[in-house]
Amino acid sequence: MMKAATGIGIAAALAGLLIGVVLEGGNPMAFLNLPAAFIVFGGTFGATFASTSFEQMKRIPALYKRVLTSESPDLQARVDLLVGYAERARRDGLLALDDEIQGLENELDGMTARHAKGRSPFERAGGYAPTMGILGTVMGLVHVLEGLDQPETLGPAIAGAFMATLYGVGAANVIFLPVANRLQHLSEEEQELRLMTIEGVLAIQAGDNPRIVADKLLSFVPPERRRSPDERPASAAEAEAPAAEPAQAAA
Repeated sequence: MMKAATGIGIAAALAGLLIGVVLEGGNPMAFLNLPAAFIVFGGTFGATFASTSFEQMKRIPALYKRVLTSESPDLQARVDLLVGYAERARRDGLLALDDEIQGLENELDGMTARHAKGRSPFERAGGYAPTMGILGTVMGLVHVLEGLDQPETLGPAIAGAFMATLYGVGAANVIFLPVANRLQHLSEEEQELRLMTIEGVLAIQAGDNPRIVADKLLSFVPPERRRSPDERPASAAEAEAPAAEPAQAAA
């Protein structure tokens, strides 16, 4: 349910808008306007492309998929993994964990900058889309003024002109900005996971008792997501199993 939240939210927003139109006695099909769609979405795509890079634009489909399918990282599983490493360090020495600890530390490098670049196209599209909508409306109104000698066409022409503003504001606030905010949220969750990992690695390297390591790390885990003691792995081998792959929520 958590990973479907963004898709459900966008669908609910669109449904609410359509239901509102129907309740007012309108026809949703009247809101289909190809010229406005080309102006807003074509203009937004071009402006976004011009202000980012080809590599960032290539990642957009994958980021949409990530937003719609990613789950929050399992902090409790990472606690169990690190406590398992602490137990191994006390039993076999720190040298036995060199490879694992190096791998955890490598996860931290460049993550924040990479995530900021990933959501940048969505943030910029959210800014450009309303402006493109206004441009489309102005262009439509210019066309309306050219036809003042045909009063019977003014109503549909004015309505069509305002479709561009509707598309621009709607796309920004229902799609682009919610996706950017979701990517930001996923990035913050992963940063929390990384900070917790650093805390655990430092505690292990300092030779802390596994119970102390667990107490330090559980402060990062919300109470409702903590497992009871009898649900936790009993050994380091069991702890490694569920968390061997780090969460990549917003990479």
